[in-house]
Amino acid sequence: MSFDFKTYLIQRQQQVEEALNHYLPAPTGAFAKIHEAMRYSVFAGGKRLRPLLCLASFEIFKDRLQEVLPTACAIELVHTYSLIHDDLPCMDNDDFRRGKPTNHKVFGEAMAVLAGDALLTLAFELITRAPILKPAMVVTAIRELAQVSGTTGLIGGQVQDLEAEGKTILPEQLQAIHLYKTAALLSGAVRLGGILGEANAKELKSLSHFGEKLGLSFQIIDDVLDVESTTEIMGKQTQKDFMKEKATYPALYGVERSRQMAKELYEEALVELKRFGRRVQALQALASLMINRQH
Repeated sequence: MSFDFKTYLIQRQQQVEEALNHYLPAPTGAFAKIHEAMRYSVFAGGKRLRPLLCLASFEIFKDRLQEVLPTACAIELVHTYSLIHDDLPCMDNDDFRRGKPTNHKVFGEAMAVLAGDALLTLAFELITRAPILKPAMVVTAIRELAQVSGTTGLIGGQVQDLEAEGKTILPEQLQAIHLYKTAALLSGAVRLGGILGEANAKELKSLSHFGEKLGLSFQIIDDVLDVESTTEIMGKQTQKDFMKEKATYPALYGVERSRQMAKELYEEALVELKRFGRRVQALQALASLMINRQH
């Protein structure tokens, strides 16, 4: 029987949406406003790529999704927190995200900061909400998410990105920015699926390489879309990288070479999955969706 990715995608996205709705506190009671702000950004229309990568990676080894779904949702909360903070005036100063006003435009800067903080905090709690997991595995998963979210991952990449604005940087510096800023969390999602699926060391290494190459390719395409796409399609202001003199692949290599580099990295990523046979159909299809996206 052939793999029906469209049906798979709809089912998994629905499972993630339902789980997120269950895990996020209701906007009622004494803390209604902060819970409303958290929910506003989480349910603003994201594709759920990171939790889907986590689920698909896990499914290479196991099919008991209740073991991994809380962690997959935790990754999405970290991603959403990073977007809320990234949109703030002191960072990238964006008014729209996914076609809607950014969190601070609706709730104010202070509440937006706190909403991001609350989502990050809740993310680590969620990993503990799968009681059937072995305690040692829970600890490993928490450590993994902390590392890809902190100064050795997402935050470190954002710092490098800010410091590189308006400067001429070397290709290896640009690659490092993208690897930390974007690829770390994407690769972490894939790795966490493998960790909870109890992948062995060699399998986890292949998944790590796949995630890094896919994450770098994903960010290059994002850079290209900022140049070629429109605000209406992207749901956020385009051309901002150019206006802020950010370090991007199109700025350093041009659009066509950047697209080619993204394609090469994507193909290299797929090679890393060969050891898993047909079990990686969902992961392969997700990778293709991410690289061929238009927004």
